[in-house]
Amino acid sequence: MRYLCAILCFAASVSLAAPERLPDLVVRDLADVPHHPLKPADKDASVLIFFWQDCPVSNGYVPELNRIAASHTNCAFYIVQVDPELTPAAAREHSTQYHISMPVLLDRKHQLVKLAGATVTPEAVVVGKNGDVLYRGRIDDNYAAFGKKRAASRQHDLIDALAAIATGQPVKLKRTEAIGCLIQ
Repeated sequence: MRYLCAILCFAASVSLAAPERLPDLVVRDLADVPHHPLKPADKDASVLIFFWQDCPVSNGYVPELNRIAASHTNCAFYIVQVDPELTPAAAREHSTQYHISMPVLLDRKHQLVKLAGATVTPEAVVVGKNGDVLYRGRIDDNYAAFGKKRAASRQHDLIDALAAIATGQPVKLKRTEAIGCLIQ
């Protein structure tokens, strides 16, 4: 009986230590192109940026997100709009107004939100080739708290995670606390 208990305890500890894996999901962007945002295929990783079009923190990050996406072509980038009431037409208008350079996915039923565990916008979730979550959290430390923006970022958490992935190294800081608008 003790051996059975020991085996069960060991099995439970191994399963708890296993990386978080996300299933495959096909989502169409605003141009009706199908994407597999949780399976990067020929890329090193998928980067999902959870976004609320009315969130000033999200909108303020668009230029930086465009720069990051342009300089990390080894990854597939997606803006995931989480507003349940956002129409495709309004999302296209927002994308044009803010010059979003990456595919925009509507997640009105919060499928991706739930699978990725996103809680605020903007929040980055980086998914590896196996569907493992490699990083979840803030883009950088530009915000000390909601409404308290620093003059300049000191830590570039998303860029650091992507640099590690590009060189085949493990991501050192796998989770950070994102600051922004709560996903409702």
